Amino acid sequence: MTRKKSQRPRDFAARPSREAAGEAAPRRAGKDGAAKRPAPEQRAPRRESADRGRREPRASAVAQIYGFHSVSAALQAPRRKLIRLYATKAAAERLSAEIAASGVETQILGAEEIALRAPREAVHQGVLLEARPLEPIDIADLPERGLVIVLDQVTDPHNVGAILRTAAAFGVDALVTTERHSPEFTGALAKSASGGLEHVPICSVVNLSRALTELGELGYLRIGLASEATETIEATHVARPLALVLGAEGKGLRRLTRDHCDALARLETPGAIKSLNVSNACAVALALVSRKLTPVA
Repeated sequence: MTRKKSQRPRDFAARPSREAAGEAAPRRAGKDGAAKRPAPEQRAPRRESADRGRREPRASAVAQIYGFHSVSAALQAPRRKLIRLYATKAAAERLSAEIAASGVETQILGAEEIALRAPREAVHQGVLLEARPLEPIDIADLPERGLVIVLDQVTDPHNVGAILRTAAAFGVDALVTTERHSPEFTGALAKSASGGLEHVPICSVVNLSRALTELGELGYLRIGLASEATETIEATHVARPLALVLGAEGKGLRRLTRDHCDALARLETPGAIKSLNVSNACAVALALVSRKLTPVA
């Protein structure tokens, strides 16, 4: 009996290596002859969403928008297809006009219940909207005398959201970005955009170099922002239609992107710091070029 007891730990310890080798682990029978269920520590871990008592919607099917200004803008956007709004009683009262006009299904919940449905650490401000993602537009849909922002692999959702907010403020006609190496247009990005996502159409492309070529064929002047450019953006010729091309943090514009720009320009920074966050650089550049562009009739 003593010898049998001493063998069991060795068999149990050997089980992981047999499973790792692709062999089926032997199933031990209970007293009634039925196979025992795996020990709790051997079972596959549950999905985090199940642990939180809910199921995460697929990002491709449902966009989560939270934050008072972002939700308010989405409720008023004719292009946005709404599914359901979760709101505290106080937030629903503040949005009563928008809720009534949109006809969105609304559930009154406590702030903690909304937090369970929202992404982790989301500052929801008492509102969480589930809606369909906005349909992207095609390059051919851009206006003849438009102003667009082109992003070369800018992946931070807060930066892209801030760029959308600035773009909406300056009347930008579209944001051109790649399908890959770009964030989801929901959640933190929508919150950072503070409603800008509803006002600036997204043009999602597979190949950015090809998209820049198409922009050139449509007559767009393509100006890339690069800190090492010899000419400042104030001295650079700009005209409508204009595509302002911005690179990712750290990497900047890729070589092929540069090759497909008509000119490179830099921002003049007389202070000790010679570079800006991409969203700040976008705001400064738009402020400078807007003064030089002829208003659209």
